[in-house]
Amino acid sequence: MKALKWDRDQSQMMVQLNDESFALIKYQQNGDVLHINSTRIPDALQGKGYGKVMMETMLTELDKKGLSIIPVCSYVVHYMSRNPQWSHLLAE
Repeated sequence: MKALKWDRDQSQMMVQLNDESFALIKYQQNGDVLHINSTRIPDALQGKGYGKVMMETMLTELDKKGLSIIPVCSYVVHYMSRNPQWSHLLAE
């Protein structure tokens, strides 16, 4: 599992992908629900499976904390629709 770093002041999370690269997840929090507004994988790493690494790292952490999400970012919407094992994290 990759390391996830929360920056609550900036409403973002960073997932370490390799020694010098991070995925960036921006969100807005409302109680126990995170609206995932945007995700970003560095250009050099796109198309290499790092989106899945980012999502699984983030979702595992949110699951542990009892948080749920509302996907706003198109990538998160797409990922959640193809991975029903995470559907319990979708807010009503």
